[in-house]
Amino acid sequence: MRVVVLMGGRSEEREISLKTGEAVLRAIRELGHEAIPLDLEENLCQKLLEIKPDKVFIALHGTYGEDGRVQGLLDILGIPYTGSGVLGSCLAMDKDITKKILTFHRIPVPAGICVRRGETFEWHSFPAVVKPADQGSSVGLFLVKDHDELENAVREVLSISHKVLIEEYIIGRDITVGILKGEALPPVEIKPKKGIYDYESKYTKGMSDYVFLEDEKLIKKLQDIALMVHKYLELKDISRVDFRLSEDGVAYVLEANTIPGMTELSLFPMMCKKKGIEFKEMIHMLLS
Repeated sequence: MRVVVLMGGRSEEREISLKTGEAVLRAIRELGHEAIPLDLEENLCQKLLEIKPDKVFIALHGTYGEDGRVQGLLDILGIPYTGSGVLGSCLAMDKDITKKILTFHRIPVPAGICVRRGETFEWHSFPAVVKPADQGSSVGLFLVKDHDELENAVREVLSISHKVLIEEYIIGRDITVGILKGEALPPVEIKPKKGIYDYESKYTKGMSDYVFLEDEKLIKKLQDIALMVHKYLELKDISRVDFRLSEDGVAYVLEANTIPGMTELSLFPMMCKKKGIEFKEMIHMLLS
């Protein structure tokens, strides 16, 4: 099989995408397939037509990769690809829209507001979480304690995104659940050493600890919710649903990731391994 691995891209997550892409390339080649790396360049369409791949493995994170744009291009070209389609990618990429859909289905999400460029806003509950509505990898994530910090955070986030979410800070535990080919993976709890699971905590070795849950009742609860999120957002093949479990046991959905990272510190391969699925086998499943 000839597989193009789309990696890099133009988003704030470019460096993580390159690491994900390299890991995927190695696995595809070890599986005996021809693997060709491609960056998101202006001549991408021409290169794809020249290469004529049997499938494209999308390893792009963030804008253009996870928001449905490259999926739409591949649909027009008639080239099969891994992961969610245009609709699911668009819905999950926009955390504001994700929250609206999940609220409709009565799945708990943090209370908050969405602010667009040029809009005024009021917010009086602290601490609060400030984050872009359309970025991944915890890019632009802030925990603010007062109005001054809030205004500075909103200003900074709006420099990289056209809208920002301000949400209540839920005291509790960070837990994530992966979905692979319609099956929920073992949930893992994330324990960042600096208090908030931001970009540094995700991608700096030793900045976070990871513990698999043992409470079977809680495991099933989170897996069931993750599968519902995967379904309601029209996702396919692979996703990772992030939760904040409050002190009183409410599982709040923070977001769904349609192209989880595949670096050495990434959670999705970790969850697969816990279930007995090695990295190469996971890649094989996604190519099938």
